[in-house]
Amino acid sequence: MRRMTSRERVLAAFERRGYDRIPVKHEGTPEINRMLMEHFGLSNMEQLLRVLGDDFRYVEAVYCGPELRTFPDGSIEGYWGEHYKYAEFEGGKYLESVYQPFACVETLDQLDRSHFPTADWFDYSAIRSQCEALQQQGVAICFGTAGDMDFINSIARARGTEQVLIDLFTDDPVYLAIMEARFQFYFEQHRRALEAAGGLIDFTHIGEDLGTQLAQVISHEIFEKHFAPKFKAYFAMAHSYGAKTMMHICGCAVAFLPRLAELGLDVYDVVQPTTPQTDIANLQKKVGDRLTFCGSVCVQSTLAFGTPQDVEREVKRRLALFPKGGLFLGPTHAIQVGSPLENILALYRTAGSLMETVDDDIRALGQTENSNGTGKVNLSKLF
Repeated sequence: MRRMTSRERVLAAFERRGYDRIPVKHEGTPEINRMLMEHFGLSNMEQLLRVLGDDFRYVEAVYCGPELRTFPDGSIEGYWGEHYKYAEFEGGKYLESVYQPFACVETLDQLDRSHFPTADWFDYSAIRSQCEALQQQGVAICFGTAGDMDFINSIARARGTEQVLIDLFTDDPVYLAIMEARFQFYFEQHRRALEAAGGLIDFTHIGEDLGTQLAQVISHEIFEKHFAPKFKAYFAMAHSYGAKTMMHICGCAVAFLPRLAELGLDVYDVVQPTTPQTDIANLQKKVGDRLTFCGSVCVQSTLAFGTPQDVEREVKRRLALFPKGGLFLGPTHAIQVGSPLENILALYRTAGSLMETVDDDIRALGQTENSNGTGKVNLSKLF
């Protein structure tokens, strides 16, 4: 088979038409990405994505809203008025919410809606030119992040996880008002980006953590009442602009997958294989005719604690299961600090995407506007 462009490869895999090699989607923490760049002698993320063979790139609207403040304790402000500060651990750090402005709000009268962002806070005028530049590179073009929509996890950062789960059970009007505002914000932001792109965005990306390590986190009744109508409306809107829909779902969310496919989801992102029912072969049998999978190589087990041979075995199993498409190969989340370099290289080498020798053209690539993972704080990844 002739060598495909990344976009051709991704779309062929999505449509189950076969490919020259399996499509790849990389994600690593800033520390992991720096380790990889140092290994190859690279200076920026675009160079690294080329070397790993990542077939996807993201376009972004430019934030032009109110200044997001930095506070004396070093924390930074989020779009919804919450504050984030780095929690450091051996070898790395993560931004964690340290102030939740909606935590003690009990009535709608107490809800400060001045913390609610709007799609007007972003400039979409460069979306088209970003898409055209990426189109010349032949990559699959995406818009959005795993933190978009994200009604449980991200609202919890501004209200508290326990309170959010109680809110969903009790139909708390304060939570529902925040949820509706969050939906309207991201729905309109994505709609404007898709409109500005003029049909050049291939995938939109949102997220919702619907599972724990072992099972679903909410009931089907709660999902149907509060989540299904919003997802259905969003998926239909994205499809109306010719885009396919991708949704990041952490945890064991098998119970919701058939319904999400009915609602219009196209790609189930990360596929966390931590239980027998989320094993990639079981998922393929259950919903593989209706959903494309993304990810599936576990950052909690194989990549972190296995051997390169374990990684190779897992990748080869997936290549055998998806010979014509249906899977975009990658890790189940950002590859975490402490994961051996050899394991990461084995993932992409076995996939056939790794560039073993870095040429001068790659080293000449400059820093791109939509690079990620270099250590720069990208607030949109959280909010």
